[in-house]
Amino acid sequence: MEAPFVAIAFVLGLLIGSFLNVVAYRLPRGESLAAPPSHCPSCDTPIRWFDNVPVLGWLVLRGRCRSCGERISWRYPAVELSTGALFGLVAATQDESIRIVLGLLLVTTLVPITLIDLDTRRIPNAITLPAALAALAVGLALDIGFVPEQLIAGAAAFAFFFAAAYLYPRGMGMGDVKLAGVLGLYLGRAVAPAIFIALITGVLVGLVIIARVGQAAGRKTAVPFGPFLALGGIVAFFIGDDLVDAYVDRF
Repeated sequence: MEAPFVAIAFVLGLLIGSFLNVVAYRLPRGESLAAPPSHCPSCDTPIRWFDNVPVLGWLVLRGRCRSCGERISWRYPAVELSTGALFGLVAATQDESIRIVLGLLLVTTLVPITLIDLDTRRIPNAITLPAALAALAVGLALDIGFVPEQLIAGAAAFAFFFAAAYLYPRGMGMGDVKLAGVLGLYLGRAVAPAIFIALITGVLVGLVIIARVGQAAGRKTAVPFGPFLALGGIVAFFIGDDLVDAYVDRF
């Protein structure tokens, strides 16, 4: 896609990322996403519009609230920048309308899921259910021939993780099961490398934790799996089909 469209996608991603920060903070607390307007979590003072400009507002304020001087987490601009970069990458690498729309929706889904799972070890149905319906709606509207692959991949990924959760309920939650199904709806057959990447990175992180705190403590350390699924989903969106083709051609 041409550079102006990539730039527009990047700016849109910055704005969406700002909203996703709100989702990640308020949704687990049961708060409205619309009201009250953005405010400092320390003093509750409403944030002025010019201080709420993604990334720039945080930089101008040097990471502190204008009213009370309390620090504002670096996570806010990091999420905005990451979302903007991923939006721009989707626009720069995809040519088909369905791929662009699914890619942007997938990023919008996985960013708050990652943040919420890291904070609360929960993956809200309020995100996964609308995301699943949106993926199917996009398939039906833009490429109905892709819908069977969506359904098969979503069902297969859901069943795989449901079996894992049933056999080892302490290691896998139903939120992970549902997220795996959602990834299948967005990625189609590329959900297979997404799951593989998630499992490998999860194991590697687990080994690092065990190496640092010891085997006994490491086994008791709860690590949310949603961020690994999100990582696998993002990577597989861009190169998953190529990995599947390479595997099929080789074997």
